Amino acid sequence: MITIGSNCIGCTKCVRVCPFGALSMVDKKAVVNSACTLCGACVPECPVKCISMPAKATPAADNSAYRGVWAFMEVINGGIRPVGYELLSKGRELADTLGEELCAVVIGDNMTPFFAEISSYGADKIYSLNGPSYKEYNTDIFSHAMIELIKKHKPSTVLYPSTYVGRDLAPRVAAEIHVGLTADCTGLSVNAERNLVQTRPAFGGNIMADILTPNHRPQMATVRPNVMKKVVLRAGSNAVVVNEVIPLSANAGRVKILSKHIDDVHSLDKLDEAEVIISGGRGMKNSSGFALLKELSEGLGGAVGASRAAVDLGFMPKDRQVGQSGVTVRPKLYVACGISGAVQHIVGMEASDTIIAVNKDPQAPIFNVCKFGIVGDAHQILPRVIEEVKKNK
Repeated sequence: MITIGSNCIGCTKCVRVCPFGALSMVDKKAVVNSACTLCGACVPECPVKCISMPAKATPAADNSAYRGVWAFMEVINGGIRPVGYELLSKGRELADTLGEELCAVVIGDNMTPFFAEISSYGADKIYSLNGPSYKEYNTDIFSHAMIELIKKHKPSTVLYPSTYVGRDLAPRVAAEIHVGLTADCTGLSVNAERNLVQTRPAFGGNIMADILTPNHRPQMATVRPNVMKKVVLRAGSNAVVVNEVIPLSANAGRVKILSKHIDDVHSLDKLDEAEVIISGGRGMKNSSGFALLKELSEGLGGAVGASRAAVDLGFMPKDRQVGQSGVTVRPKLYVACGISGAVQHIVGMEASDTIIAVNKDPQAPIFNVCKFGIVGDAHQILPRVIEEVKKNK
């Protein structure tokens, strides 16, 4: 924890800025308790400079042997999930900055037909683990494979998608090889010390935190889908393919898939990949209002989303929530109906190609980010839009 010097003047400025309640006043002097996380927010606030941070620890090991930026390519329904190409595009940028290779890791069955497309997104090398054992995702099998690959090739950075699979796999790998992991990143860059700067929302989205893991390698992060832009760099190029053979983990048989059940076509997996999304907020008033949104989305071949307020009111399930604490989307068309436009919602959809907003309040913040805005009641406007869509379909 931090150290407070004897020259404290009791101004209470540090107490007011501490986000964790780790500072309090005792006998007109600031006192720190065990809740301190070393965030450092109090240090610049002290007018007499009596607060000091502990000395930084010596790096645990020489990291010079670790080179290469890796992107884990999640396989879904026999193909590569689009977020994998987003990771490659950002990985190419990071690898160029570091002067290192960009490598894709593909674990699946019969994935060779996708290697050309993976190459086109800038991959220099593809590590392939192929076979029936990898057809379905299995935590024990996939984590063992990733751990062995990392131990063998020593990458400096490994990126995973922030999906159900990525959120399951990455923590298991990080724990086994004793490195850090930053979850749900919305930004990645490299600083002057060649460390990965991992940016993610913190404190409910009120601030953006930059996280560094300078003492251990590889640096690992999960990245939310639709945050990074896909960029085709070398169409028709061929990355070097390294076919790896790793004996299955002794725990490979612990978990078996007995059956599958998919709820509906508007599940989370579809929402973050939809090209058209019709979203509703508190202004849709009830579940009947969302029936209009569903009818319009079906007419346009899209999916239905919701704001956090609508989810909290029970109009839609949590997996339909668009925003910082929900799903980040990047569709060609995003229609926001009855959504005021809180910052947390806008962060999750502002990268959409075209945004249309419908709201009764002409001062609603959503109108600051939309391309087309309609001031009016969505319950009156949507039926007419649905009628026109049916006419022209």
